[in-house]
Amino acid sequence: MPGTSVENVENTVRDTLDTVQRGETGKFFQNFWEEHQTEILHFGKTLLLTILVLLIAWLFTRIVRSLIGKMIKRIPSLDESVAKVITGICRVLIWVLAFLVILELFGINTASILTVLGAIGLAVGLAVKDSLSNIAAGLMLFFLRPYKVGDYVDCGSVSGTIKEMGLFSTILVTVDGLFVSAPNSVIFGTPIKNYSRNPLRRADITVGISYSNSLPQALDVLRTFLRQNELIEKDPEPNVLVADLADSSVNLTLRFWVKTADYWTAYWMVRKDLKNAIESAGLNIPFPQRVVTFATPLELNKPE
Repeated sequence: MPGTSVENVENTVRDTLDTVQRGETGKFFQNFWEEHQTEILHFGKTLLLTILVLLIAWLFTRIVRSLIGKMIKRIPSLDESVAKVITGICRVLIWVLAFLVILELFGINTASILTVLGAIGLAVGLAVKDSLSNIAAGLMLFFLRPYKVGDYVDCGSVSGTIKEMGLFSTILVTVDGLFVSAPNSVIFGTPIKNYSRNPLRRADITVGISYSNSLPQALDVLRTFLRQNELIEKDPEPNVLVADLADSSVNLTLRFWVKTADYWTAYWMVRKDLKNAIESAGLNIPFPQRVVTFATPLELNKPE
């Protein structure tokens, strides 16, 4: 049987060359069409269906991207990074499905391919289980939404402003401009402190006054000082509390609430103006001092 097949191929090639040499090219194509008409039509139909499948897959990816983008805009708690990740996953699934359909069109058994791919996927999954844990953590972060792009967060040893959220890692920028790429599993496995999520933040500033100053007067002066600041919220009302009776001073804590966006502006403004407010009211900010008492009076040498 193998020898017969080889002989048939050789005869076909020989006949084709003889036909071309005699200048009967048209007859060659006519004979070729008559002998392989069914195969040519089947291949052409398969090729057209393949192109149609590719066009449908491309059209579906664009439709899915548009729908996901509109859905994300309607949900205030989600941002564009979620749309990018979901769109990427859907795009991969659509093209994988289109590839399997094309294989079926060409008569390739996809069941065996899926079995092989499943075995390969299991082996790769065991080899890159840490990366898979990052993907799982990334998906949980996308849906739980403990932070969004632009928030300042503190996650254990990692802190900074969120710049980009991905399936494998989260990109942050520290306050001194450093680039930080943190694995999602590390962030998801630690308590997340989000400084930007709530609309208001409380600030505490401690200052000391002298024991010789009037405490009621100091409390009234500092409360008035806080109420006059336009960045400080009136509700909750700012307050001044006696924090500690220290060795050299009575320590007072100024406690006030500001908008999160204005936190550092108000914080540094209050610290800058606090000294002038205290001194203009006749109060003193004492420096550390210690009174030493000797059991035996010292004898001083008087000048003669």
